[in-house]
Amino acid sequence: MSTVAGIFNSAADAERAVENLSAAGFGDERVSLLTPGTTDKQLDDVPTTETEQPGMGTAIGGAVGGALGVAGGLHLGAAAASLLIPGVGPVLAAGLVGAALLGAGGAATGAFAGGALEDSMAKGLPHDELFVYEDALRRGRTVVLAVADDETHGDTARGVLAQAGAESVDAARESWWVGLRDGEEAEYTTDGGDFGADEPVYRRGFESALHPRGRGRSYEEDAERLRECFGTECEEPAFRRGYERGQRYQSELFERYKG
Repeated sequence: MSTVAGIFNSAADAERAVENLSAAGFGDERVSLLTPGTTDKQLDDVPTTETEQPGMGTAIGGAVGGALGVAGGLHLGAAAASLLIPGVGPVLAAGLVGAALLGAGGAATGAFAGGALEDSMAKGLPHDELFVYEDALRRGRTVVLAVADDETHGDTARGVLAQAGAESVDAARESWWVGLRDGEEAEYTTDGGDFGADEPVYRRGFESALHPRGRGRSYEEDAERLRECFGTECEEPAFRRGYERGQRYQSELFERYKG
């Protein structure tokens, strides 16, 4: 399984995409919507069992088959979580996959009789892309996620999202980096580095620091994971400098967007 995502400037377009995914055969448990700026009022009508998630606000799981009504009549029969995401702010995660990805998995999965994500779905959670979704949410955009069984199923989801006006994650990721690139180049070349030659490795180091398993960890503390993911490339000076800059970037975001 894999997860396909689309990023929307309009919440209404995102909700239309969810409806179209349902019409295309994607069940509620396979679709999630993440939208910024949620308030407790938006969740008042949802039958809930509340569980506090440390640092994450209040997570909410509905009964199996229960529906969450969001603006415009959107319904997702899985779960909802009203979360305070460090470095992002308040977010409504509607749907099991989105809640699990943002850290409310325990409460969200309580919405199902089985009490857990399917292993194959859990393994497909796009943790490597989480920082892209977070950046979109900080900018007031809405993210739709769909879990696909195979490439054909994934192509269907991508088509539905694109038709509804979504920007792809790859395009959003490039825009994010373009916004940072000049500052990172200036920082890198201060000590005589060749950013033009080292940028790809530097960027991989930078992005690796934004993975949930790397956040708040020094290069040495995260060395085992980095070697597993990047092999000997993680030992290159450009990679390490990128990683350390990525950690600083994340720390500054957490400080700037305190809940």
